[in-house]
Amino acid sequence: MDDTAKEIPGGEAICPARHGPWLASSLRKLIHPPRQILRDLAHPGATVVDIGCGPGYFTLPLARLVGEHGLVVAADLQKTMLEQMLYRAARAKLLGRILPHRCAGETIGYAGPVDAILAFYMVHEVPNVAGFFNETWHMLRPGGRMLLVEPKFHVTAGCYQKTVTLALAAGFRSVASPKIRFSRSVLLERVASQQPSSASPQSGA
Repeated sequence: MDDTAKEIPGGEAICPARHGPWLASSLRKLIHPPRQILRDLAHPGATVVDIGCGPGYFTLPLARLVGEHGLVVAADLQKTMLEQMLYRAARAKLLGRILPHRCAGETIGYAGPVDAILAFYMVHEVPNVAGFFNETWHMLRPGGRMLLVEPKFHVTAGCYQKTVTLALAAGFRSVASPKIRFSRSVLLERVASQQPSSASPQSGA
């Protein structure tokens, strides 16, 4: 990949399911403590979408945060990742709070409305980043929030800034920049009742 390509958001290879056990490792909590990262995103009774949920590293903590009356939509392109997530959720007795959802093609394919979205280390894999933000904007209720986190080791500062610019163009505003190890992150909020006219009408995931 040349330097120019690295500055274009999206389109990188999808993390293979064989990495699932490492992604869900308890050792990862030393780097990415779930409750600390998710504390401003989920609350009891909320509906939250975990996009690119993988083996459920954040899905299960989200299910605990939303409680018995909340719901976590665990969305992923890979069937094997969803199977790993469901296995872990069953062992934790959290299946009743989790809805597995397999994304289709370039769309997430979940209509909502939802209260919050987690997009952790996955937007750089999306083929159409502008379309992704268009689709997530429509999924969220007005005032709903999305935590966008990208890895520093895959996403350059310039590429990340372009990603955030696309989110703002879609109708989000930045409300915070959480400190997450080895990451570039922003907490976004949907504040508009209608998207800017310049927003892309296409969706993509």
